[in-house]
Amino acid sequence: NVALLFQDFYLLEGYTALENVMAAFGLAGQPLQNAQKQAKALLERVEMKRFNATPAQLSSWMWALGIGMGLCSLIPSVLLKQPIICAWSTPGAALLATASVAGVLTRFGINAFGAAQTDLALVLLMLACYVACKRFLPRYAIPLTLLVATLWVLAHGQLNTAALQFDLAVPEFVMPAFSLAAIVSLALPLFIVTMASQNLPGVAAIQAAGYPAPVSKMMSLTGLMTFILAPFGAFALNLAAITAAICMSPSAHDDKAKRYTASISAAFFYILVGTFGTAVASLLIAFPKPLVACIAGLALLGTIGNALLVALQTEKHREAGLITFLVVMSGITLGGIGAAFWGVVAGVLVQWALSKKDAV
Repeated sequence: NVALLFQDFYLLEGYTALENVMAAFGLAGQPLQNAQKQAKALLERVEMKRFNATPAQLSSWMWALGIGMGLCSLIPSVLLKQPIICAWSTPGAALLATASVAGVLTRFGINAFGAAQTDLALVLLMLACYVACKRFLPRYAIPLTLLVATLWVLAHGQLNTAALQFDLAVPEFVMPAFSLAAIVSLALPLFIVTMASQNLPGVAAIQAAGYPAPVSKMMSLTGLMTFILAPFGAFALNLAAITAAICMSPSAHDDKAKRYTASISAAFFYILVGTFGTAVASLLIAFPKPLVACIAGLALLGTIGNALLVALQTEKHREAGLITFLVVMSGITLGGIGAAFWGVVAGVLVQWALSKKDAV
């Protein structure tokens, strides 16, 4: 028996995911009914329960999310002159919230150095370039490190050019169908998870950076944009935490009042990604995974350090902040809600218990 293993999704245009898998069984001589049954079983095993999405619809999702994130970031950043960043949903006191942000971001920092197990030479080169640039050109450390890494990859033939595609993303409207079962089993859990695991760290990032942003109005904006773009694939837009932390950090701009220019730039890139979604996604796939992991971790080093400093510098709140950080780092998921939420819950409970002890 011979099997082909691909790192990318090679789908036949015009056919659904289910039909693509069925085609393989058909080529193997399986009857149609049996092929459909086995294809559904395989897709369920990899937790792909929505079989009827075509490649065109996948491209439409990329377009809707890019445009939605771009507009939700651009509008408040321009009007408020504050670095406001929105993202799409992936499934306390200010100090506890900051510890939560630190825990979320630290995983990226760990992955940056963990990538050395796969490609030691590339990671060491990127680290050396980053340190040198931080010494002489600190504002351009990340772009220059990415440039050097890209040149290294090209010189050593590590760029997967076969994965590159240059098609534009085209929106495709899907008529919504409402049902009580979908609301209870899908919509309500998605809302809770988005609010707890996405918007909560986003609000924490804003508060930790000291910006008086109108959180309620921004959530209303993301909700309205999700409502408009949902038929095209924008399943949930929310406040960002990781990219927001980058745009709110001193590395974005020395002057805190001018850091909103970073979020405006990010918004334009979101829109660009949405427009050229297929091409951008293929470029990320074409890069070696160690490069992507390392550059993401290096970009967040300053933010991780500042978040840990704020979370742990006060002795009175240090233990609660540390517990929050460790719970978030654990990656625990309970009831479909991620570690960012449970970290804050644990920290708040510990802080409450300790404050009661002090009162006694």
